Formats: sequence, structure tokens, C-alpha cells
Amino acid sequence: MKYSAIKKDLFIDNRKNFCKHLKPNSLALFVSNDILPTNADGSFGFVQNSDLFYLSGIDQEDTILLIFPDVKDGKHKEVLFIKETSELIAIWEGAKLTKEEAKEVSGIENIYWHHEFDKVIKGFIFQAEHIYLNSNEHTRRYIDMQTAQTRFNASIQQQYPLHSIQRSAPIMHKIRAIKHPIEIEQIQQACNITEKGFRRLLSYVKPGVTEYEIEAELIHEFVRNRSRGFAYGPIIASGKNACVLHYVENNKPCKDGDVLLLDVAAEYANYASDMTRAIPVNGKFTKRQKEVYNAVLRVMKAATKMLVVGNTFEKYNKAVGDLMTEELLQLGLLKTEDVKNQNPAWPAYKKYFMHGTSHFMGLDVHDVGFFYEPMQAGNVFTCEPGIYILEENLGIRLENNILITPNGNDDLMKNIPLEADEIEELMNKS
Repeated sequence: MKYSAIKKDLFIDNRKNFCKHLKPNSLALFVSNDILPTNADGSFGFVQNSDLFYLSGIDQEDTILLIFPDVKDGKHKEVLFIKETSELIAIWEGAKLTKEEAKEVSGIENIYWHHEFDKVIKGFIFQAEHIYLNSNEHTRRYIDMQTAQTRFNASIQQQYPLHSIQRSAPIMHKIRAIKHPIEIEQIQQACNITEKGFRRLLSYVKPGVTEYEIEAELIHEFVRNRSRGFAYGPIIASGKNACVLHYVENNKPCKDGDVLLLDVAAEYANYASDMTRAIPVNGKFTKRQKEVYNAVLRVMKAATKMLVVGNTFEKYNKAVGDLMTEELLQLGLLKTEDVKNQNPAWPAYKKYFMHGTSHFMGLDVHDVGFFYEPMQAGNVFTCEPGIYILEENLGIRLENNILITPNGNDDLMKNIPLEADEIEELMNKS
């Protein structure tokens, strides 16, 4: 890992919070992600299971976490199984965590080797009435492949079919949505690294530069600041490419007179940030481009003020839609008749602003949480309105990350240039 060590207090507190939601005499199991293969003997970089990391801080493969608050001996309430290192592994891959190192990272006293799991688990699982198994229950999940989690769950259910099987995911969605102060520090660091990358681009972007060259500038700045890289696939979309919401080719030249949409952000210590900006390729917005830009900015500022304790997403989304409708009318993109005759299920503004305004953010860029619950202090949301005008080859989206506090909210990206005039000034600074 490139990031600085995280205080183990975070993981200790997270496990305590998780245990509060378990039924009596319950045992919970969490397993690490696979290292995914590419071709031949290649593989992708390892990315830890977010829930396992949240509860343990262990950031390597072949890891299992056992949580059993009511264990009979009173000593093995938390047990960690990690990969046993060897001279061969140390030479070829680098040494894995020792038991002492794993204890220091996680705050868990009882550490076994991963290959001991099947033997050790029996001594605990037969004491338990309920087994909590984890799964990826994200509403936007579309994964056909079998994961380490699904294989592990199937094995446990096959071996212990008479236990009561419970779901950990609803608990994880609830507790992960409220960010611990140490988590906020990590997210803020990811935002700070993103700021450095964006400021670097303001003096770099000019007509003729390609989207992939811009991507290269960003990854350089992110990695040199201890990030693993992008928190998600970067969208670097110039001109009409900005009207493709998930444009990822990043292979076109940036043309004079075009606006460049940048949906790019760094991760840090597995925590995401999520930023979008739109900048003029030649350093100067046209009158029309600035009109659209400022319309989006007004919606963003107003929407941000509504991200407060107690507000609901139903009210929030309706209010943002009304704001965007008014801006689109002023821009001449909608007519009064369009609004009057709109389909309530798909309002007229959706022609130019077709995506949502906010989502949870944390360990995952589209983090877990319940949209049907009122907003709470400790939630971190994106705020990202946009207007996309394909016939004008123009797409503007602006996005910051907002922490809800007991007395309002805190923009974690408030130091990243946002005003159109400031962006022009920085791009033309000699």
C-alpha cells in the first residue's frame, strides 16, 4: 500500500458498531476479494472487499474475519485469518503481514493462518445459532461472475445447513453510511489529491492536447501523492463526448472552442473522492458556454444547501428538478408548453439532465446507504447536476463531495476551483 497507516481505532470502533446490530448468539464471517486474472499468468491489481476492510483494515488477499460477540470462552470474539508468508512469497511478491503486523493494523488479538480456517471454525460455529454472511447488495450491481464471497457463502451454507443464515449487508449499509471521523480524514485526503491533479491540468490543457495525455497527467499527480490512482474509470470528454455520461475512451484531441468535461478523482487508502469540472480547452468560455456553465453552477449551489439533516431524497430530487427546469427555460432549451405537457414520470428537464444529483460516497465511489432514509449527520454525498446539449456539442457537469454535519454541511472540495471566472484566470495565468 502507498497510503499512510490508518489508526486501528477506526476498525475497532467499526466492529463494535457492527456487533450492536447482531442477533444474540450470532457469528459473522467476511472474506477478502479475489485477485482477478487477465491473460496468461497476468492479474489485475488487488482491491480489497470494502466491508472486510471497513471492519479490519487488512488490505491483502486470502483474509477471513470472524466476529462472535457471544463466544463461550469470552476470548475469541474477534478472529482474523491471514495468508501465511514464506521466503518464496517474500522473494516473488513481497512479504505478507505477520501476525503481529495484522494485530497492529486491525486491533484483533487472535490471528490464525488462512489455511487453518476449516479446522478452527468448527470450534466456534457449532456454538452459534445464527451465521451472518455478507454479500454485495448494491442496487447498481450487475456482476455475472462468481466472486470469492459467493463461493465462500455457498461453502458455509453447504457445510452447516441447519444454522440460521442471516444477511450482513443491511447492517453494513446502515453503519457504513455514517462516516467515522477517521474515515472523513481519508476522504478529505483523497479530495486534496484530486485538487492537486485538477490544478495541474489548468496550466496544461490547450488545443491539440489529447484526452489520454490529460489522463496521464492526472495519474502522475495522483500516484506521486500516495494514491493508488483513479477512484473510478476516468471520464475525460471533450466537445460532444461530454454528452456521453460514461465516456471512457479518452482518445480524442481537444479542439479549440470546445469545453472539456473532467469526471476524475483520486482514491486514498481505499476511500474515494468524486469530482467533475468543465473547462474551456482554449482557456476562455464562449458567452453561451458560460451561460450554461453558470446555470449548472446555480443549481449545484442551491442543491448543496439542501443536503442537510432530515431532508429526504424524494423532496431533494423534486426540488432540484424544479431548479433545473427553470434554468433550462431561461436557456431556451425548454418551452413553457414542454413543462405544462410533461410526463410526471419523466419530466421535461430530463431531456438535458437525465441522471441523479447525489449518491453516497465512501469506501466505494457509489457507496452503500439507504436512499429511503432521511439524510443524517455523517453522510457523505456527491452533488453533481449537469446539462447536456448534444446539438451544441456541449456537456457541463459540476460535482463536489459534501459531508452532512449536525449544523449544515461541509464541502470537502471547497478549495478546488469552481467559478468560471476563476478557472479562466488560472488557465491563462502565465
